[in-house]
Amino acid sequence: MDVMPLLLLVAGSAAVAGAARRTPVPAPLLLVAAGLAVSYVPGVPDYTLDPGVVLPLLLPPLLYTSAVDSSYLDLRAQLRPVALLSVGYVLFATVAVGWVAYLIVPGLPLTAALVLGAVVAPPDAVAATAVARRVGLPSRITTILQGESLLNDATAITAFRVALAAAVGEGATWAGGVREFLVAAVGGVGIGLVLMAPIHWLRTHLHEALLQNTLSLLIPFVAYGVAEQLHASGVLAVVTVALYLGHRAWEVDFATRLQEEAVWKMVAFVLESSVFALIGLQLQFVLKGLGQNQGAAAAWYALAVFLAVVAVRFVWVYPAAFLPRLLFRGVREREENPTWRGAMVTAWAGMRGVVSLAIAFSIPVATHDGAPFPQRNLLLFLTFTTVIGTLVVQGLTLPPLIRLLKFPGRDTQAVTLAEANAQAQASRAAERRLEELLTDERNALPEPLAGRLRAVLERRRNGVWERLGQPNPVTGESVDDTYRRLSREMIGVERAVFVRLRDGRYIDDEMLRTLLRRLDLEEAAAYREAA
Repeated sequence: MDVMPLLLLVAGSAAVAGAARRTPVPAPLLLVAAGLAVSYVPGVPDYTLDPGVVLPLLLPPLLYTSAVDSSYLDLRAQLRPVALLSVGYVLFATVAVGWVAYLIVPGLPLTAALVLGAVVAPPDAVAATAVARRVGLPSRITTILQGESLLNDATAITAFRVALAAAVGEGATWAGGVREFLVAAVGGVGIGLVLMAPIHWLRTHLHEALLQNTLSLLIPFVAYGVAEQLHASGVLAVVTVALYLGHRAWEVDFATRLQEEAVWKMVAFVLESSVFALIGLQLQFVLKGLGQNQGAAAAWYALAVFLAVVAVRFVWVYPAAFLPRLLFRGVREREENPTWRGAMVTAWAGMRGVVSLAIAFSIPVATHDGAPFPQRNLLLFLTFTTVIGTLVVQGLTLPPLIRLLKFPGRDTQAVTLAEANAQAQASRAAERRLEELLTDERNALPEPLAGRLRAVLERRRNGVWERLGQPNPVTGESVDDTYRRLSREMIGVERAVFVRLRDGRYIDDEMLRTLLRRLDLEEAAAYREAA
């Protein structure tokens, strides 16, 4: 097996993603553009998407990282709008976009057009949330977009399977489709519910951080694989397990959490970067298969489908945002009042991604009777142009749109006050417990050490309040900035001494690593206290 193409993909996409952080262009868009450009470079390896790789190997960890970082409580509070988007909108878009494609493409059967509709129906998880985090959307809108993107793949994949069964001649019916959707949804959630408790038990009873993190890397693949093996939704199984584990992550050993955060950040960065680069790299393959559909006709079909995808989302989002409040008193009492600005951003944040392309590439070449699948190459082309069109047009215009709409920013002082009050309550409880422990002769400590414990609590309690203070009139630094800088200076001096002692053979490399790790943990603690 030639590993060089894989290494080039990972290294190149990581380099572009790193460069994107120094530009105003979101990383997903720059990666797609780089992929499009590189696809024309002579000698570039064939990076054709394999749905047998993308769906079981790339989708589960991407879903897992996004779900673990999501808030279960926030998602539960926004469950109705999330469900309307992740289920209702996807089914509506499948039918509406499919019908448009059926009307404009001569000779395209309705069943094949519905296959296309299901393929381009789900917005992408990574693209929307990446842009949302970068421009600072209100938390409610971000939660809705995250929740939609976590769950809509399950709906789209099920709708695709039903439409595909009808297109290849398996005699699918609407009743059978509804039954398959319910089995996939209920089964996926059920399997997630069954798996989450024993997995969490393992995570809290393994006392070796390396074993715990190995388990963490396996979790999304286990949940997805078990669910798919039982013909349920692997997507929902992964999301269910991840939301539970993220909600109860505080019960896991601190060393595991520190390692896990670093490991999954790296995994997410590599996968997200590679996925968007892969999208751009599909251009040559898609164009080669067009055949007689090249030229103005193909461009017209692509434009029409893209416009239909954008318009259909507006047609769904605005009624779904406002009608339930008009019709149901309970919705008005329980939920925050939506705004036209929030609905506008939600409707425009409909970028498609690699899942749509992976599903499209899984369309079979032939039907059950051996005939070629109706206009398969054109469907691949329309999927590709829709993904690229939404990423470029909506991805580039979403940040300025959000700035133009002038959403109210976060009240940073109120947030800091809430954090300070929470820390004060925790510190007081910890101080009471410390004094109780110190009265027991089994916990006797010299006063300097007991004082150090009290000083740590005091520093933690006062650190948040200090962020509300005035900056240094000489340097312009906040108290936190000065504290962090001085801590780093002190630790830097100690680190240099340790290295000099190692070089002089007063200590060996093993002792040096031990001492440096201790300093690294202290530096990380100082940074977190001041952050």
